Amino acid sequence: MKKVLIALAVLMFAMPTFLPVVCAQDAATIKQNMINRLPAIAALKSKGVIGEDNCGFLAAVSGKLDEADQAVVNAENADRKVVYEAIAQKTGATVELVGKQRAKQIAAQAAEGEYIMDENGAWTKK
Repeated sequence: MKKVLIALAVLMFAMPTFLPVVCAQDAATIKQNMINRLPAIAALKSKGVIGEDNCGFLAAVSGKLDEADQAVVNAENADRKVVYEAIAQKTGATVELVGKQRAKQIAAQAAEGEYIMDENGAWTKK
């Protein structure tokens, strides 16, 4: 468990190191794409349209997202999945454990008013 937490903390600064299953160029692209999506994700979170689920992924809080917003969520979740898989492979943890640990970190860092999903699957506003 300690290895997973350390890996997640280092991830944002050294993502290419944790992506042995993809080339360094792909890792750099994933990292840059995630950075580029941050403003759109922050805007959707501040509107209360999306939140962080309890598995480390973005999800609609209620209702259906429009096509453009869903595309942002899908792209972010796809990149997160690649990162979680790489961390799991590197640390020997499961992808699910990595995602759940990341969800806890995200929830702790969430801004006031953002939606996060608790362990029982209920949305709450931080």
